[in-house]
Amino acid sequence: MKHALALYAAAAFAFLHLPLAVLAAFSFNRARASVWEGFTLDWYTRAWADTQLMEAAANSLFIAIFATAAATVAGTLCAYALWKRRSPITTLTLSLTLVTPEIVLGISLLALFQWLFQRLDLRLGMHTVILAHISFCLSYVVIVVLARLRTMDPSLEEAALDLGANEWQAFARVTLPNLVPGIVSAALLAFTISIDDYVITSLVAGVDSETLPMALYAMARRGANPVVNAISTVIVTGLGLLILVSERFRSR
Repeated sequence: MKHALALYAAAAFAFLHLPLAVLAAFSFNRARASVWEGFTLDWYTRAWADTQLMEAAANSLFIAIFATAAATVAGTLCAYALWKRRSPITTLTLSLTLVTPEIVLGISLLALFQWLFQRLDLRLGMHTVILAHISFCLSYVVIVVLARLRTMDPSLEEAALDLGANEWQAFARVTLPNLVPGIVSAALLAFTISIDDYVITSLVAGVDSETLPMALYAMARRGANPVVNAISTVIVTGLGLLILVSERFRSR
């Protein structure tokens, strides 16, 4: 039985990760086709020299960093409020956001922006992408931080209040230090989700706010391009490391 389970687990991991391994291998292939002709770093060099790709990568990093910072602060405070004032309905709506299809969320955000911009005389751009990313990252942050809060003993804050601390001091000196692993984990998860998003971003982006996933998708539609393999390998490796760090903090 143990050997069968081990074989099943190995097959599942191979099914999930073998395509990524093939992608990474052919990012070092000298040929453009799927026939190995020798090792090269030329595709990575070309990706670095591509100004459009680098501009898209810079946009993605800026959006992800800004959205992560805003969602982490707002989400932490929201999780703390839900912990102090339990609201099952609000918590349920957060979970509903997680299971809502991205295309539905993107269309709804686009409709909201168009309705607002008719009155404010604004257009889609970097600001709408950042707002959209904050909206879907917020739920992940709240759920991760709230899970951390539920492992804490509420009597710790009560003891601090009894010893003369006010509510802010009790939060800053007792609760917040215990939340740091959860907050870091939530921030890394939000960053990973933000920098990887394509569907929602493509719906709410303007002409000057192309992100890296949008640029890669446009390149991939024009045919096989090893530069896409190289950039994708860098993204998968970087995000994989972030997930490992996030999991390490979450388990503390």
